[in-house]
Amino acid sequence: MASPEIEVIRSTRRTRTAQARLVGEKIEVRIPARMSQADEQQVVADLVAKVQRKTTSSRSSDEQLLVRAEELNRQVLRGQARIGSIRFVSNQQQRWGSCSLATADIRLSDRLRKVPDYVLDAVIVHELTHTFISGGHTPEFWEWADKVPQAERAKGYLEAYQRFG
Repeated sequence: MASPEIEVIRSTRRTRTAQARLVGEKIEVRIPARMSQADEQQVVADLVAKVQRKTTSSRSSDEQLLVRAEELNRQVLRGQARIGSIRFVSNQQQRWGSCSLATADIRLSDRLRKVPDYVLDAVIVHELTHTFISGGHTPEFWEWADKVPQAERAKGYLEAYQRFG
């Protein structure tokens, strides 16, 4: 994420905690209204770095995506998936990902660059599962695809992102 806009919101309701989240292309940081300027600078810097780590790790190149997919294949799918290539594409607006069964090439919507790691992992495992389970989204397919950690949470995240993102 290159130089995102940062909005600091001081809240009288907050007394001790601070929070940051990505909203579109902007990072919103909420802090207590009484926080000193020096504390604000440190807290904002720490929280912005944390948000950036969560949203950009392992996503800067196709090679890094491939390494991630291979690791998920080993850890979650017991090495059963075939991986041709994996990359982000900008022309996929209705789907999160797609997989060519003939070549095992996986394409991920570039909208996924902004999601937490567990969500990206769930989409990658979903597409990898298509390479070794035939017949579409069968019960057996979901048994494998849902083995990724936080699968249900990821589905909820993507549903909300699709509606409100």
